[in-house]
Amino acid sequence: MGADAERPGPSTGTGAERGPAGGSARTDEEGWARLHGGVRPPAPARVWIAGVQRLAAGPVGRVPPDLLSLAGVVAVGAAVPTAGRLPLLAALLVLVGGVLDGLDGAVALRTGRARPLGAVVDATADRLGDLLLPAVLAALGAPPRWCVAVGAAVLLHEYVRARAQAVGMPGVGAVTVAERPTRVVVVLVAALGSGLMPAGTPFTGWSWATACLLIWAVLALVGLGQLGVSVVRTVPREFGPRR
Repeated sequence: MGADAERPGPSTGTGAERGPAGGSARTDEEGWARLHGGVRPPAPARVWIAGVQRLAAGPVGRVPPDLLSLAGVVAVGAAVPTAGRLPLLAALLVLVGGVLDGLDGAVALRTGRARPLGAVVDATADRLGDLLLPAVLAALGAPPRWCVAVGAAVLLHEYVRARAQAVGMPGVGAVTVAERPTRVVVVLVAALGSGLMPAGTPFTGWSWATACLLIWAVLALVGLGQLGVSVVRTVPREFGPRR
């Protein structure tokens, strides 16, 4: 979320994934679009991009991008054993992990430290985070089997994107409703709800973790459909000449 120097990793975290370095111009909205095959970021993504760019321009810009990627995984991982006892702390850890996920690429581009290996590190950190987020929901009380199913759907989403990119799809194909920021927000809401309203969701009384997991499952299916349509439209009809 394999990458090379000409495109970002196979998932989109609506941060500036670590593709080619190119100065400050590539850390703005236009730079994001170029790194994602010309796909324009939707309005919520533009707000997020602007926010992480402002953070990347501060002291955090001195931190190595790979360390930011690792720190993001550690933050979300720490939320798993914390969620059952201290859901509000787990929410904070998930939020920190989400911010760090956007910062690593933004810092790499702003400071000229973007490189192909960084895209691989970023993608690996993203996938580890994607596996940990359903685990947070399970720790909050969601059915473990459903959490496994949603985790599998996320990996399928990113695998389809990666394979399509490998055979010539430009950029990410499509920014769907089920990208990484959506996953982070869903888990964040579940943790906040569990901490602030432990009796369950209004009107239904369902646990916040279960309700948010169901929302995630629906978004995952819709997102996979959106990505599938984009893949069919943009993948080349024939293989190009062998290198």
